[in-house]
This record gives sequence, C-alpha cells and structure tokens, in this order.
Amino acid sequence: MRTDGAAAALRSAAPAVLWLDTGHRPEPTAAGLPSRTDLVVVGGGFTGLWAAVQAKEDDPSRSVVLIESGRIADQATGRNGGFCSSSLTHGIENGVARFPREMERIERIAADNFAGIQSTVERYGIDCDWRPAGGLSVATAPWLVDGLAEAAELAERYGHDIEVLDRDATRARIASPTYEGGLLQRTGEALVDPARLAWGLADVARTLGVEIHESTPMTGLDRAGAGVDVRTERGSIRAGAVVLGTNAFHSPIRAINRRVAAVYDYVLATEPLSSSQLASIGWEGLEGVSDTTNQFHYYRMTADDRIVWGGYDAVYHYGSRIDPSLDQREATHTLLAQHFFETFPQLDGLSFTHRWGGAIDTCTRFSATFGTSFDGRVAYAVGYTGLGVGATRFGARVCLDLLFEPGSEILSLEMVRKKAIPFPPEPVRWAGIELTRRAIARADANQGRRGPWLRLLDRVGLGFDS
Repeated sequence: MRTDGAAAALRSAAPAVLWLDTGHRPEPTAAGLPSRTDLVVVGGGFTGLWAAVQAKEDDPSRSVVLIESGRIADQATGRNGGFCSSSLTHGIENGVARFPREMERIERIAADNFAGIQSTVERYGIDCDWRPAGGLSVATAPWLVDGLAEAAELAERYGHDIEVLDRDATRARIASPTYEGGLLQRTGEALVDPARLAWGLADVARTLGVEIHESTPMTGLDRAGAGVDVRTERGSIRAGAVVLGTNAFHSPIRAINRRVAAVYDYVLATEPLSSSQLASIGWEGLEGVSDTTNQFHYYRMTADDRIVWGGYDAVYHYGSRIDPSLDQREATHTLLAQHFFETFPQLDGLSFTHRWGGAIDTCTRFSATFGTSFDGRVAYAVGYTGLGVGATRFGARVCLDLLFEPGSEILSLEMVRKKAIPFPPEPVRWAGIELTRRAIARADANQGRRGPWLRLLDRVGLGFDS
C-alpha cells in the first residue's frame, strides 16, 4: 500500500492505548503512606504486581506496600500486544545459545511458571480474556522456510507440541499472500488483555492485604540500619526489604542503568472487523502470530474482533530517554499500517482506531537479568526485552527468593547468578545500537546473512532486540 493509503487508514486513530482506553479502568488510589513495612515493591507493572501477590501468598503476616509513580499498568505492562509466552529466555534458541547446560531445567520451571499464571487467573477469577490459543510463527520469504524444521525440532526436544506447516497449510489457517510457511505451537503460548490482567492482580493484592499507592514516584533509596528508607515525593517508608520492578526507567541502582536500555515499540489497533472481513482472513484458531525475521511483526485478534498489530521498528533515543512525547511516531505508525495492508490486502479500507508506543527494557542477552543491592536488602529483575508478560512472574519469584529464601533452588540457575553484559556508556551506547539496528535491517534484506558487525556481537554475547 502507498503511504497516502496508510495515512488515510490512520486518520481517525486516537493517540491512545487500546487496552487502557476503557470505561472499566479502575480509579487511581493514593492513600496516606505508612511509615514502616516489611516489604516495599516499587513499580505497578507485572513484576511489581506478581511480587506483591506472591509475597503475601508466601507469608500472609508480611506487610507489603506497593508504590507506582503513575497508575497501575500505565507503562509497558498495559502497552504490549497481550502475548503471554512460557519462555523465560526470549525463546528456546536464545536460551540454548546462552544457557545450554540448564535449558531442560529452565524449560521445566518455565512450564510451571506458565501454569501458575493460568492457575492464578482461574483461582481468583481474574477477568482478563485469558486464552491459551497457541502461537503461529510465519515465514514471509522463501529463504526463511528452511529454518522452520530446525526450530520445530528444537522446540520438540524441550517438550513442546509444534507442527511445521507448508505454504498452503499456513495460508489455510490465516489468509495472507505473504506467508511461505509456518510453525504452529500449541503449548506455552496464550493471549490476554494485559491491562485487565494487571488490574486483576492489583485487586488480588489488595484482597490479600497489600497497600497500593499510585501517583507515588520513588525519589531515592537510603540505608537505614537493618532496613532501607524508600524516599518518595509523598514521604519516606522504612522497609525491611525492597523489590524494584522499574522496567526501563532510570534507577537509583547504577548496575540496572548500565544493563538496561529503553527501546520504543509501536502498535496499532484496527476497528472491529465485519463478518465478511473476518471470513476473508479465516484465523479461526485465533492464535497469536509473529514473523520469523529479525525485524518482526506481532499481531493477534481481540475479544471484540479487532487486530492488534505491532513491532518491526525498535527505536532507541539517546540516553535511554523516556518521555510521553515519544509515544507517537508518525513514520513508524505509517510504516506499520503499510505492512498491515501488504499482509492483508483483502482488508483494504479498514481503519485504525488506536495508535500508541511505549518503552521496553531491553538488555544484551534478551532475557531478564537479576541482582541485589544495599547488602541484599534490595532485589531487582529487569531487561525482559519484550517477552515479559509471562516471565515477570518468574522475575518476581527470583526477587522474593533473593530477599527471603537464599537457599531456593532457582537461585542456583546460571541465568539468575550471571548478569547480562552491560551496554557501553553514551555516546558509544547510542552509536552501537544504531549500528546494530542498521545491520539487522541489512541482514533481513540479504536473506538473513549476518554481516561482520552482527557476527562480532554474536561472538562476545551482545545483542539488541525488542
């Protein structure tokens, strides 16, 4: 589709997040802060919410306070596509490359973690459109087809139910002229309304006795005897322990800032499809879809028959800048709209109703990195790199075990003990990321052949992704 056609489809799109643009969004809460508590959780996204819920489930007598600078689910947690993967390592291939000796163990833990999410949703009756619909990875060029069988064999080795589809079988599931083949994975992949999951977890946390304080930005951390003073714009809280779930935002812990870069991801949502439009694309399995290229799209159907379409263009701003003004990017949204109609030309004339962006906390190994500070009183999990909806529950579990269960089995994992390699400081960080983005685009345009720069990064274990 031409740029002017994509622009026309975007003309009525509100600069708003689909999941957050609802009359069912809870009112913010910000009561008086307590002066002391056993545990302070910083961040009202998935890491913080899972930490708060699990901390009270572990020990109902433990006092827990959660503070959030804005509103629950306002940032990455409520801005993603609503894909929930069981993978803790940003895919099995990445995990095998980085943690080959313990991938069987990691995958067992990942399956238990995924089951734990579903169990929590069902046990507490969280209304979040949870659908274990599976996932479809599509090859959109002939040169990508050869890698499908190898990827399927690797997934099967770790217990997944997966099937290689040829071009006709892939297009029979979802009608797109761009598909040359696909992988249908029936295990470890679900769809969810991410904002409603977060709001549901917040309700669960309150029911369990957690105090939640929105509009309460943390301004710093100070040692305080055997505890930590958590300073906020509304006063200080003396805590015995602290969990930081601050995602890509600047942290008082310098080790976090060195290892995490804020990368902007952009998303569109269409108007609800008519019955004839739905029939023209099929998609009866309602599985989530992603491309197999380095610069990939992800897309899925919603409960009200919209298509959420995002990805491809990961944008880094100098200094890991995060600002509301960056949530809208005309060039990227227009490019996404063009790609959408190239994938589904039969939907020409469909309009987009929502357009948004948000910051992802990427790190050099593409999966979460963990650590402690303040002599073990503060624990953190950051760097999920775009697959955090499921992995955050595990990240929260690691943080709680670092603080309260030093003999925990999961703390012996190499992926927990070994931290991600830091990004270099600015301006080298910005230059390196920009060089990598261009190299990734060239590789996709050159049938996946990785040039000298990407091969160098592979050798030293560095990477960039969203």
